[in-house]
Amino acid sequence: MTPVLIVLNAGSSSLKFQVYDVLKGTEPCMAFKGLFEGLGNSAHFIVKDAQGKLLDETTWSSGDRQGHEEALMHLVSWLRKHQEGRKLVAIGHRVVHGGEAYSSPILVDEAVIQTLEKLVPLAPLHQPHNLEPIRIVRRRLPGLPQIASFDTAFHQSQSEIARMFALPRDMRERGVKRYGFHGLSYDYISSVLKDYDPPLAEGRVIVAHLGNGASLCALRHGKSVATTMGFSALEGLPMGTRCGAVDPGVVFFMLREMKLSPEEAERVLYTKSGLLGVSGLSNDMRVLRANAETNADAKRAIELFVYRITREIGSLIAALGGIDGLVFTAGIGENDVATRAEVIGRLAWAGLALDTTANRTGGPCISTGVGPTAWVIPTNEELVIAQQARNVLGATQARIAS
Repeated sequence: MTPVLIVLNAGSSSLKFQVYDVLKGTEPCMAFKGLFEGLGNSAHFIVKDAQGKLLDETTWSSGDRQGHEEALMHLVSWLRKHQEGRKLVAIGHRVVHGGEAYSSPILVDEAVIQTLEKLVPLAPLHQPHNLEPIRIVRRRLPGLPQIASFDTAFHQSQSEIARMFALPRDMRERGVKRYGFHGLSYDYISSVLKDYDPPLAEGRVIVAHLGNGASLCALRHGKSVATTMGFSALEGLPMGTRCGAVDPGVVFFMLREMKLSPEEAERVLYTKSGLLGVSGLSNDMRVLRANAETNADAKRAIELFVYRITREIGSLIAALGGIDGLVFTAGIGENDVATRAEVIGRLAWAGLALDTTANRTGGPCISTGVGPTAWVIPTNEELVIAQQARNVLGATQARIAS
């Protein structure tokens, strides 16, 4: 039997998954991928093979309420029917926040869950959804190993000063510091950059993870030196629906003058801001690009997004003491030709120059031969989770055998 593991990424009404074959001594190989969306209402399930061929699709009516538990058990049942000599041996989970406790992936037990639950106030709109499937598996599939991989772990290589806020010490001791996120994506880019440009992998690199969630990370020798997200996933760049960096005084204004409750203010900053808030139209860059010529607010949202990216890249160049390369990744970074061109156009002062033909075709190298190089590299957070889960399982089994 071929051992397989499921990689899960849970949202409030969605459950993304990939299934990997994990034969000993080989790289995890994706067998299936898919998602559930509309959970809690009109749920939709879709699964494809590694080549993208549709294998199955199911839609439930709004009266047949499918939650995360029903979705997860439907996936397990589907795998059993289509296992073709495969055996489920573990589940790997993306968990947004590992705090100071976890700088590497870990085998989940009750003590780990309790520690992660204490971090919910640091990521209230992500952490609870990440933990729900873990609890479901422990209840419905007891004994099945689960491994948690953390978006914050990659950034623990940063210096103490880079992670500090200028706040009283007692707040820092209570966990108020810069954690950084999208670490699984940056981990992947760091690991594969040597395949594209070996000298650059050891140099000063800024990675632009641009999607519905967006951030930048400065790498030196493949390690995180600084990043735009901090205490929460709100800070830094404007995102699809998140505000990015704002003056903290804006929050006081929302509470005092607009009379919003803390929960209402949080909802505005997380779900009604960013590209959606500025444009009043959409959080989807494709929609904004399609309407930019006729909709001034859509154009303004794009311009703000690009301006903030280039301004923050400037700060990361300062943190690195220079720049040798820039990598675009994630949904917008990998697919939006115009955003890449506009960002590089604003960075001529740093020596970057665009190869327009290469940019139009997706690269991977989209710069001319002069100055720092620019790249388009697809990210693969799920593969990182699969690799980490396999490694944790192997280490655990080795300890048991000894």
